[in-house]
Amino acid sequence: MLAYVFWHWRQPRTAAEEYERRQRAFHAALAAAPAPGFLRSFSVGLSGAPWAAGGGDAYEDWYLVQDFGALGALNEAAVSASRTAPHDAAAAVASGGAGGLYRLRGGEALSAPRYAHWFGKPDGVSYGELFARLAPALDQGSAGLWMRQMVLGPGREFCLHTATPVSLPAPFDPLVIPLRPAWPALDDRGVALAR
Repeated sequence: MLAYVFWHWRQPRTAAEEYERRQRAFHAALAAAPAPGFLRSFSVGLSGAPWAAGGGDAYEDWYLVQDFGALGALNEAAVSASRTAPHDAAAAVASGGAGGLYRLRGGEALSAPRYAHWFGKPDGVSYGELFARLAPALDQGSAGLWMRQMVLGPGREFCLHTATPVSLPAPFDPLVIPLRPAWPALDDRGVALAR
């Protein structure tokens, strides 16, 4: 499974509520008429990611697809047919953005992660050792480990999505960012609200 990750932030003159409304309309249009190989998307609000809005308030969209072929289909579908108007309306109020490509390497693809632990591979640690050291965090459930692909994107090499914050073993030094679900909108129990 791959994920196209898109960080974006709103123009200062656009209210957060209006920005999120337009973003949700685009995600809903994509869900209603999905591209071949498109699995689902979710969006979270965040702050503190140095690669998004200079660490200020931003959004992070995750578009999950089956494979690289599905990524191309998503690229075409996102701006065509019934998705054109919602895409253009959302893009019209964005101030900037950056994208990355990640592959699920362990655990599960969470529908609504609450925390992102961003980190790089520590010096002197092999990838095999890295995955072994992170296995206990993944075995606890409600966690998914994503690895950047082809060095595409400004984010760190790894992202561990979790439902609750976790302590990673030494020598990992993650940037832990709390996430606020923006799409689909969830209640306090993690249940999707009516659109």
